[in-house]
Amino acid sequence: MSVRTRDWLKFGTLVAIAFVFGLAFASTLNLPKQTSATASIVSPQPAAAVAATPIPQPSLKATAELGDAFVGIADHVRPEVVFIRSQHVERAQDQRLPPGFEDFFPNLRRRPQVEQGSGSGFIVSPDGYILTNNHVVAGADKVTVKLYDKREFTAKVVGTDPNTDVAVIKIDARNLPAVQYGNSDSARVGEWVLAIGNPLEFNFTVTAGIVSAKGRVLYGLQQSRYSIQDFIQTDAAINPGNSGGPLVNIRGQVIGINAAIASETGYYAGYGFAIPINLARTVMDQLVKTGHVERAVMGIGILDADENDAAAVGLKQITGVVVKSYSDDDSPAKKAGIQLGDVIVALDGEPIDNTPQLQQKVAFKKPGDAVEITVLRQGGERKTITVRLAHAPNDADTDVAKTASKSKSDNASTKEEMLGITVQPLTSDDAQNPRLKPVIERGGGLAVTDVAPDGPAFQRLRSTDDPGGPDIIVAVNGVPTRSRAALREALRKVKPGDVVTLQVLSRTGDSSDGWLGQVVRIRAR
Repeated sequence: MSVRTRDWLKFGTLVAIAFVFGLAFASTLNLPKQTSATASIVSPQPAAAVAATPIPQPSLKATAELGDAFVGIADHVRPEVVFIRSQHVERAQDQRLPPGFEDFFPNLRRRPQVEQGSGSGFIVSPDGYILTNNHVVAGADKVTVKLYDKREFTAKVVGTDPNTDVAVIKIDARNLPAVQYGNSDSARVGEWVLAIGNPLEFNFTVTAGIVSAKGRVLYGLQQSRYSIQDFIQTDAAINPGNSGGPLVNIRGQVIGINAAIASETGYYAGYGFAIPINLARTVMDQLVKTGHVERAVMGIGILDADENDAAAVGLKQITGVVVKSYSDDDSPAKKAGIQLGDVIVALDGEPIDNTPQLQQKVAFKKPGDAVEITVLRQGGERKTITVRLAHAPNDADTDVAKTASKSKSDNASTKEEMLGITVQPLTSDDAQNPRLKPVIERGGGLAVTDVAPDGPAFQRLRSTDDPGGPDIIVAVNGVPTRSRAALREALRKVKPGDVVTLQVLSRTGDSSDGWLGQVVRIRAR
């Protein structure tokens, strides 16, 4: 074999090997197979294209079912929601002019000022009763209701209750779709809810969220000291115009009336509040029956118990409400034997955790009803007391309750230091002071002349330098204290860390003589 022939064989072998390796390499790239001439004109796929990760079918199914549930609720409830427009005309008197001069001074004739507002409501009966907020229709001369089917009616205001912000209106219509009620007491924090209404006049808008808290008190919204508040908090978007609309659970049942938002701008900022439907229905039933709400009172001022209150009565957990004051000497609770400083932990055997809970439970009672109040007292004594509820003072001011280093030395100054205060007994000379005369007539007490800013009584007691001060201490741990010696004796067994219960008189304009008795608890240092 010639050298030339051998070279050609060698070259052919290398080409064959290269071809085989090329096919193997191409197969690793998953290149598209071409089966015909037309394959050459198929547009190539972008080099960066990556197949999306498929969503697991169970997740898709659950999401779709939740979305379908929201759609079903919205379709069912929206026809039961109404748009409300209220109008109030402020009629101003014309300025008086001599007869015949009116045409020369037309600008002196003031036209009536028309104030308009809007909100929401929902139909509660086929014959036209509608539930909404008091502040949506309060003071209105004319109330207009627009239904989901675009029909409009002039409504009659059946009754309003400012203390719960609930109102009932009625339109002359029949066979209307009415809402289904849920049980607001059983609503759970974290469950889905929908808010339906007419925010910013975007009619019949639906927003979704969860129940984010229960039993909220919004002191800035209180119309009076007798307002009852037990709001459901939600993060479903609520804006002006949503007021009066329903808060609906995942079963399409109304559990609240949207009433307020927490915002510095006046628009939705993440927190909305609804009146529990159980409370609203109780108010509504009375408004429909009589046009007004008749409530019972216990005649006490209450606040949520704090850690000092819990420690004083031996509670391991901070719960219940503390009796801070009496409404007057005719207080039903006072007559029954409930004492200032008692911590109410149950009503008719049902646990009481906070102020709104007690307010709502008593709100469901009637004047004359007897309730069993379970209280804990200083030292852990537990008592159950029967209180017969009385009529509220009047329809404008009704409610359940007002929403109100260890030392060895034993001298008075040291005992005062345990509380971080300085006191001075009232004298006969103080009787010449018109402000102090009522206190002297009650037997006197110890005026708080100074409160240490780093002491336990700071911001709990008012001194002579504070606006409205001073507070007058009349008893310590149930022992009357009309002198510094009496104070020393009352504090003789108190050790640092112990909770001390003070009965004080505070200056106020609410009581007849300008002084209100209440309880203040301080942990001794």
